[in-house]
Amino acid sequence: MYWEKAIETMSREELKKLQEERLRQTILRAAKTPFYRKRFAQLKLDPEKLRTVKDLQYIPFTTKEDLRQGFPFDFLAVPLEEVVRLHSSSGTTGTPTVIYHTAQDLERWANQVARCLYMVGMRKTDIFQNMMSYGLFTGGLGMHYGAEKLGAMTIPIGAGNSKRQIWFLQFFKTTAVHILPSYALLLAQLIKSEGLDPKKDLNLRIMLIGAEPHSEETRRRIEELYGAKAYNSYGLSEMNGPGVAFECPYQNGMHLWEDYYIMEVVNPETGEPCQEGEVGELVLTTIYRDATPILRYRTRDLTAFIDEPCPCGRLHRRITRIQGRSDDMFIFRGVNIFPIQIEKVLMNIPEVGNNYRIILEREDYRDVMRIEVEIKSELFFGDLQKLERLRERIQAELRSEILATPEVVLVEPGTLPTQEGKAQRVFDQRKM
Repeated sequence: MYWEKAIETMSREELKKLQEERLRQTILRAAKTPFYRKRFAQLKLDPEKLRTVKDLQYIPFTTKEDLRQGFPFDFLAVPLEEVVRLHSSSGTTGTPTVIYHTAQDLERWANQVARCLYMVGMRKTDIFQNMMSYGLFTGGLGMHYGAEKLGAMTIPIGAGNSKRQIWFLQFFKTTAVHILPSYALLLAQLIKSEGLDPKKDLNLRIMLIGAEPHSEETRRRIEELYGAKAYNSYGLSEMNGPGVAFECPYQNGMHLWEDYYIMEVVNPETGEPCQEGEVGELVLTTIYRDATPILRYRTRDLTAFIDEPCPCGRLHRRITRIQGRSDDMFIFRGVNIFPIQIEKVLMNIPEVGNNYRIILEREDYRDVMRIEVEIKSELFFGDLQKLERLRERIQAELRSEILATPEVVLVEPGTLPTQEGKAQRVFDQRKM
């Protein structure tokens, strides 16, 4: 049984036809906006003649900087009185990016999220606790309206206040949560500090994790801690928010809803299309949104297409988990490194705890990388030589993965700073 079986199992031929119908409408709608009207005129493009998915190649990428420069109304395609909500992407300095929604846009978005939740097994009998921030950030409200659309009782608790989170988890016997992966690890520690077992004393069966890149090893650790299934999700405010792509029960890549978006994966340096299975930057075009149509948006998120059919029977193509952002990469002694590579190694070592941080410094004109790693408390009361062997093993496994040798420092649990919001893992002090 499916939430929208006819759409989710639509043949590739039917799906392409639907995409091109919606794309033509989207391009004509975009041509009404000041930004795209000017862009089409500069390139001497007739929007009436852009009719197929292949024709998208003639349209340049849209970037976050374009959205900033178009603030506040250059991407708005409907009269302002038709707008019922706006969301703004994160950013504490400079001009924000703003996305507008009509009532119909919000209804479609809620339906899209409900489709995701139904796919992973949520039903109206579930108690859903939403631990994401509400407000301009799309994660809270986006998942909230999808859960209500599904019919689940929804607790809009928001982010932080861990003791209150734990009380609600226990008292209402919450069965599903939406939570940052880093916060899921932190909350498990806090639950244990209350004398509770996250696996035995809670009723969780579904955890929706996203909003920050995380490794497969982190997901498996979360599942082991809570005894629940943790499903990877993907979204960004420029494309509505949560619900752009979601795992199915097979947890092998995320189905990206192609009746809402046209997706491309391109080389981040050249902009040329990647081969199937090759990691590149995800580029998305909205095709089912009225207020703010966006054509060929560079997400900066790195992923790859998964070409083989999914056993769940859904025919919307899958992408791999987000492997980082093209602008999150740092260079250490000439080597390109993504933080998720380091997390993957650390979370696969049983002795390592749930928190770590990467510090980049410059000493005597030379780059130094120090990785501080919390390890399980019982190890600090054992053999010092055993601790040193563990440190050397972590260092060797990191060197094998990132092709550079960091300094590894082992610390006790609770030593490193924690955040109830998105975790900051990299502290690059080389530019200070």
